[in-house]
Amino acid sequence: MKLHLTSGAGQNLFSGYGAGYVTVNHVRYGKNVVVSPQGVAEWRVGGFEALVADDFGFIAELRPEIVLFGTGATQRFPPPELARALAAAGSGLEVMDSPAACRTYNILVAEGRKVVAAILIA
Repeated sequence: MKLHLTSGAGQNLFSGYGAGYVTVNHVRYGKNVVVSPQGVAEWRVGGFEALVADDFGFIAELRPEIVLFGTGATQRFPPPELARALAAAGSGLEVMDSPAACRTYNILVAEGRKVVAAILIA
């Protein structure tokens, strides 16, 4: 699905997504990514089942108000200990499927919120 960018000059916004990819500012990514308004980084995790609390460590260092965790094509809830690392750093965690996380991220960035999207592609 293609998303229409309406604002956010100089910020990273999702411009599309589909099976096996997301696009940020019209650049296609086929691997797991962490997106903030200021940057895009490959998120080197082994997949949903292999996640550990340390996988969220560098995300907490970004000090977002909220982390949108896109769990792939379907919404899956991680074990509570994964959210604890973010909560200890003062960040909230919202879990949703990756397409919903992309759309929600763009809305929150447009509102000026300090948000990070952690997106699993598979």
